[in-house]
Amino acid sequence: MFRAMSCSLDEDLSGLARFLRRQGVVHRITEEGGRQVVWTLDERDAEMVRTLHAEGVPDIVEQHEAQAQPTNAWQMMARRIPLTLTLLAVTILVGLYTGLGSRPEAIIHFTFTPLASTGYLATEIDMGQWWRLVTPIFLHFGFMHLAFNSLWLWELGRRIEIRSGGFWLLGLTVLFALVSNFAQWFASGNALFGGMSGVVYGLLGYCWLYQLIAPNVHFDLPRGVVILMIAWLLLGVSGLITMLGFGAIANAAHVGGLLAGCAAGAVSGAVQRLR
Repeated sequence: MFRAMSCSLDEDLSGLARFLRRQGVVHRITEEGGRQVVWTLDERDAEMVRTLHAEGVPDIVEQHEAQAQPTNAWQMMARRIPLTLTLLAVTILVGLYTGLGSRPEAIIHFTFTPLASTGYLATEIDMGQWWRLVTPIFLHFGFMHLAFNSLWLWELGRRIEIRSGGFWLLGLTVLFALVSNFAQWFASGNALFGGMSGVVYGLLGYCWLYQLIAPNVHFDLPRGVVILMIAWLLLGVSGLITMLGFGAIANAAHVGGLLAGCAAGAVSGAVQRLR
């Protein structure tokens, strides 16, 4: 993060902090050497903070703010996390198009292998349709499946996009999709699987290991979140979730995604720590 400015401990920065929150500017105020220090994500936001501190926080008419705030919030999200929002939109649209797994004629467009002449899914990968190596992540079978993965994609994806940018998140998403899909394919021998959970576990592992090696405010996940996700993974591997009637779990995709995420997070965190 960028060191925007510092001031004495006696100075009240609550008005500045409220204004920055309203504008969607990610920031942090810490104490360092007996002074308050304001940190921002980039130099542009740091310059804004310095200007506001020097010239004063502008007065905002409450009624105008109440009307403008929802629009500003969406505009800020669209500017800061466009890829996360795009992935969520595509996931939801594919869920609607496939009827959440109830329309086989629609599902076939997103499966790991295409439909063979026999009327069944092909037993070999068709590299002429290379996009199928990724598209199973957009398939979801049931509302809870879609909601669970969408919520975690929102929570983890936006953290990485704000910290490292959309291109980095896209690269991680494709990497974790490939690893988790291939892991599930090799483990089950069945091309009919889907879900964003392999990618979600990859993003979780990435944030987890990165934070352990190079702590930062963005990847600071509550310990209970990691414990909950690992516990759910272990329950799935044990077979208990399937026995209780919650459906088949793509355990290989989850494990593959988590391991890939941990590896990527460890490497990225080590590079950042060296810097």
